[in-house]
Amino acid sequence: MSNLKTKSSQKHFKKIALVGKYQADGFAHMLLNLANILKNLGCEVFLEAETAANTTITQIPGIPAREFESNIDLVIVLGGDGTMLGIARQIAGQNVPLIGINMGTLGYMTDIPLQDVELVLTEMLNGQYESDIRYLLEAEVIRNQTVIGSGLALNDVVVNRSGFSGMLELTVRVNDQFMYNQRSDGLIVATPTGSTAYSMSAGGPILHPSVAGVVLAPIAPHALSNRPIVLPSDSMIVIELVGGKDVTVNFDMQSLTQLQVGDVIAIKRSQKTITLLHPMDHSDYRALRQKLHWNEYPSSF
Repeated sequence: MSNLKTKSSQKHFKKIALVGKYQADGFAHMLLNLANILKNLGCEVFLEAETAANTTITQIPGIPAREFESNIDLVIVLGGDGTMLGIARQIAGQNVPLIGINMGTLGYMTDIPLQDVELVLTEMLNGQYESDIRYLLEAEVIRNQTVIGSGLALNDVVVNRSGFSGMLELTVRVNDQFMYNQRSDGLIVATPTGSTAYSMSAGGPILHPSVAGVVLAPIAPHALSNRPIVLPSDSMIVIELVGGKDVTVNFDMQSLTQLQVGDVIAIKRSQKTITLLHPMDHSDYRALRQKLHWNEYPSSF
């Protein structure tokens, strides 16, 4: 399932949960300003429980992320893409949309500049927004035919070695067909959302969010002919660790499982999705230009 952009003119966000990068300097002040803007727009405001527990704010009630589905209409994330990834994985499948406000970091999903918050949120809460559905990957780690770990990933599932060990060796199968044996520092399996993250730094292609594909990008492969490849998004990808020490598999760089030789990671597209809301003038191409500093030329060219 690829992403789907739709436009809306309906206003239906009354109960809003705020999630934030509470480690940032001045975060509590920014969060209170945001809460006041939302209250002035007639919204009831809550703090996600972990955010609430790590701030000194007591005048806004807290709510756990697992309870968003039946109690919250919209989640607003104040931070960067890492903060967005964390909450997105927790609420995937709850059908609660997310808006991202960027605090000045490199962010593709948190696309509203902090200085524009009041104007942009006013328009969006009045129904002027685009809806963008993103899919996740789900993976199971199997040892001796027993599942020892699992996880969801909005960006990527990454198998890699520690900085002190040698190359690892992997066998990769796709839809029960042998693909290759690979010697490398690791392998990245990325969604279109994650194609601008670790996969891109490893030489993988950038996928437009509407492309229904999954990127396999090797990390420093021994054979230079071992190149990134884009697979259909409904592929079942099975990776077996054939050799290597101090190897892990992680999900969005936020949770991990230690691997042993013989372990298998089975990866497929999850049935769970998230929905990102963007301002009406949002452009994926403009975001790439701004974040990657692509050249711009006069419109007459």
